Amino acid sequence: MPAVLRICFLLNPTSGTNRRLDLPALLSQHLDANLVSYEVEETQYAGHAVELARAAAARGCRVVVAVGGDGTVNEVARGLLGTQAALGILPRGSGNGLARHLKVPMEIAAAIKHLNQPTFQRIDVGSINGREFFCTAGLGFDAHVSKCFAEAGTRGLSTYAQVALREYRRFRPVPITLELADTTLETNCYVLAFANAAQYGNNAYIAPRADIQDGLLDLCLIDSMSVVRAVRVALSLALGDLPESGAAVFHTARQVRVEAAKPLGFHVDGDYVGTSTQFSVELHPLALEVAV
Repeated sequence: MPAVLRICFLLNPTSGTNRRLDLPALLSQHLDANLVSYEVEETQYAGHAVELARAAAARGCRVVVAVGGDGTVNEVARGLLGTQAALGILPRGSGNGLARHLKVPMEIAAAIKHLNQPTFQRIDVGSINGREFFCTAGLGFDAHVSKCFAEAGTRGLSTYAQVALREYRRFRPVPITLELADTTLETNCYVLAFANAAQYGNNAYIAPRADIQDGLLDLCLIDSMSVVRAVRVALSLALGDLPESGAAVFHTARQVRVEAAKPLGFHVDGDYVGTSTQFSVELHPLALEVAV
């Protein structure tokens, strides 16, 4: 008989558009007691999942599962860096970008069943100004929209789309200097996305060629956004063919430096962080273990 897998589930009770979830009942129904022992804890404030994940790893949990959206996943993953525990995901967010990239089932019961005998693998981790990200980070319009989305009061794809359309009329690109490897570019930044995984979430593919295990970040640069280009970008995000569309420029790099002409907002995994004029972005190869 294989050793029993010890799992800690960290539930963010405020994640997602439908917050009713009887997690204990689902776990009891779909986890095999001969294969898994488990515990459940709820997060109570921003950053709490980092602390709870680190503590769960320290007491010997082999897998720590983020039950929430990309923000919860980010916190749990940050808490597990440098530990012997692997990240699991039960997707309950608005976008679920990392879960989708890792092909975690979107249906909670199916995702739970996978954790009876998960597959373990290691993935790359990005950081921007010292803040780790696992799916995407970015400067410019997407960060601005993430800030406004967080302030909108409601969640979900329709709210995000409404916010994006409203802010499109207001946002203006910012001149930047972009340094990567032995290349320096003087350009404008409407969007500069750093993609570890292929998509933002909701199957919106900002960097469809991104490989989460290749030791490189995929950079997507959009210097301006006319109405025609905005339509092209929106369609290409959905179709997964943005590199072929001509609407964006792509690069790959392990280290990136950006200097902005004025303070520019940035996000990590969809959560707005703040503004800066100096950005240092790095890729840390295979720094996190995941259980999927």
